[in-house]
Amino acid sequence: MKKLSSYRRIVVKVGSALLVERGGDVRGAFLDSLVADLADLRQGGAECLVVSSGAIALGRARLGLASGKLKLEEAQAAAAIGQIGLSRAWSEKLQAHGIHAAQVLLTLGDTEERRRYLNARATLTTLLTMQAVPVINENDTVATNEIRYGDNDRLAARVAAMVGADLLVLLSDVDGLYSAPPAQDPSARLIEDVPAITPEIEAMAGEAGSELSRGGMRTKVEAAKIAVAAGAAMVIASGHHLHPLKRISEGAPSTLFRPQGTPASARKAWIAGHLEPKGTLFLDAGAVRALRAGRSLLPAGVTRHSGQFHRGDTVMLLDPEGTEIGRGLVGYDCEEAARIIGHKTNEIAEILGYVRRSALVHRDDMLLRETAVGEA
Repeated sequence: MKKLSSYRRIVVKVGSALLVERGGDVRGAFLDSLVADLADLRQGGAECLVVSSGAIALGRARLGLASGKLKLEEAQAAAAIGQIGLSRAWSEKLQAHGIHAAQVLLTLGDTEERRRYLNARATLTTLLTMQAVPVINENDTVATNEIRYGDNDRLAARVAAMVGADLLVLLSDVDGLYSAPPAQDPSARLIEDVPAITPEIEAMAGEAGSELSRGGMRTKVEAAKIAVAAGAAMVIASGHHLHPLKRISEGAPSTLFRPQGTPASARKAWIAGHLEPKGTLFLDAGAVRALRAGRSLLPAGVTRHSGQFHRGDTVMLLDPEGTEIGRGLVGYDCEEAARIIGHKTNEIAEILGYVRRSALVHRDDMLLRETAVGEA
């Protein structure tokens, strides 16, 4: 897989129509082939996450619900039943390759509220460290009309941004973005490369659907906006074939949306330009040297703090002379920080009775000033 194996962290989104037969059974042969592709990518050194639809489709078939639009409570009940079958299918297929599957259900608040965002991101990155494949779905059993994502394309893009993925793959019922709807215009051409999402590109995707619409090219372009702004490339490709990821690497028709920078640079730009500092951490000289060497900020390197901040807030980082050397997202509330600053990491549990993180500010959540370090 030369084409996809060059990526470090890959999120793959799979829709209901690809995973579930009309009769309500999981499409076993397709899932076998997709999992084999994921196993090959992992063998090549990539970390993989899956955003999987299909819970409602599976559940409504098992409940014998009539075709047509479901009431919200019916859809939530169907999701509760279908999610068990969906998780079992993913678990069994991945286990056949010696890979652990991990079920993760998210709601909009998990990616919008900083505290929950940090918790979700920490869980997902820990699962990847443990060599598991997170299988993620919207938590349809509790999400309401007002707070749901509305489609798993955008959920997948949010996940890609959250975990710092450098590639998002949307497996679709079409090969990619066309200049016009192929079914209506025989002369429509596939747009294989999108360097930037322009008004012309958006026009090709068609009109936006309702807030509850699921799928469609418009939502895929909206997902691309999220992904590329977070530094991830995005590919739209057909999932109506066995081994769909292998086919992409072998040159099957697809559309590539090019990223704006890297996941790390996009995240650091977000920290620098969009979040107001809520407090300050004062560092000793040893901590400043450690940060400049690319390490995280540990409690032992902090001499004092100021301000009222909560976990996930932005704080300024000052050197012993009082000069700002950077900013970052803090891993502890100010009351907790006050108790552990100056102490070693292995003392946190004894002081607080628990350990949230080993670092006060993780290096992935930190932007250092270029004037201080030569390069951020």
